[in-house]
Amino acid sequence: MPMRTSPEILFQMLADTTRLRVAVLLQRYGELCVCELTYALSLSQPKISRHLGQMREAGLVQTRRAGRWMYYRLHPGLQPWMQSALDSTLDGVAELAPYKEDAQVLAEMPNRPGASCCA
Repeated sequence: MPMRTSPEILFQMLADTTRLRVAVLLQRYGELCVCELTYALSLSQPKISRHLGQMREAGLVQTRRAGRWMYYRLHPGLQPWMQSALDSTLDGVAELAPYKEDAQVLAEMPNRPGASCCA
């Protein structure tokens, strides 16, 4: 079922640098644990969690719990116009700083989630 949210909410979510950085990583990697986002962005867990909560409340991301870990991904039920806007925006900034560096840091993260997250 497509998500129903307004253009204003979508662009408000993307207007914040931290949320845009999170969205770029989620688009690139699909699904990420909060620990991966805190590592890649070098930000505190409470700050990342606050932004993720805002994105979830806006309908931009979806969560999945695995044990005590919470994973996030872009919501698969976004309306087509929203998905198109996200794809264009996120693809357009992916090779710019700080978005490119965020992906590089995450790719080099030791002990990335799998068998055990955030140990």
